[in-house]
Amino acid sequence: MDNTTSAPLRCGVHSTDSLRTDEAAGMRLRRSAGLVAAIWAVGLIGHFTPLGEWPALFLYVLGSIGLTLYHCVRRHDWVGAFVTRRNLRTALIWGGGIGLLLAVVGTVNTLIFYASGGRPMTDMQILLVDLGLMYLFPALALAEEWLWRGMALSSLLDRGINRHAAVIVTTLAYMVNHFFVAPVGWVERGMMAMMGLPIGLMAGYLALKTRNVWSAVALHTIIMAAMMLIVFVIPAPSAP
Repeated sequence: MDNTTSAPLRCGVHSTDSLRTDEAAGMRLRRSAGLVAAIWAVGLIGHFTPLGEWPALFLYVLGSIGLTLYHCVRRHDWVGAFVTRRNLRTALIWGGGIGLLLAVVGTVNTLIFYASGGRPMTDMQILLVDLGLMYLFPALALAEEWLWRGMALSSLLDRGINRHAAVIVTTLAYMVNHFFVAPVGWVERGMMAMMGLPIGLMAGYLALKTRNVWSAVALHTIIMAAMMLIVFVIPAPSAP
C-alpha cells in the first residue's frame, strides 16, 4: 500500500516542478524579449533625435541588470537563469581560460590589422578614453551576459529549443544589438558587431557547459580588459 500511494505523489511533485520550470522559463523569455524590443525601439528613435543612442545604451545596461535581479528575486529563479553559485569554480576556470585565449588572438589580430594599414576605431577611443566610459566596462559585461547568456539563452533551452540554435539566435541578436546601442559611426558599429560573433558563440557554449553565467562574464571581462590594453599599450598608426 505504501508503494501504491507514494508513486502518484512523486509524479505529482515532478509534474508541479516541471510546470514551475516551464512557467519561469516562459517569463524569462517574455521579459528578456520585451527588454530587447524596448532597447531597439529607443535606439531607433534616438538615432533620429539629438539624444542619439545614449538612452538606449543606458536602458541596455541598467535594464539588463535590473530585470535579471527583479526576475530572479521575484521568481526565485537564480539557478534557472544561470545566475548561480553552482559550478562556480569550474565556470570561472573555463571562462577565464578561453577569455585569455581570445584576448591573445584579438591582440595579435590588432597588430596584424595595424601593420596592414588598418585604422583604429576613433569614435570608440573617444568614448572609452576621453569620456572615461572604460571604467563602466565591468557593468557592461555583467549586463550583457546576464541578459543574453542568462535570461535569454536559459529560457530558450528550457522551452525546448535546440541548444545550438539557442546559442546562434542569442549570438545573432547580441550582434545586431550593437547597431542600436553603440553611439559611434556605422563602420565601427559593424566592427563591434563582428567582434561580438566569437564572444557570443564562446560565451553561449560556456553557459551551456557550466549552466552558470559567470563563465561568460569572466570571458567577457577578460576580453574587455584586453581591449583596454590595446588602446593604451599598442601604438595605433598615426594619421597620414
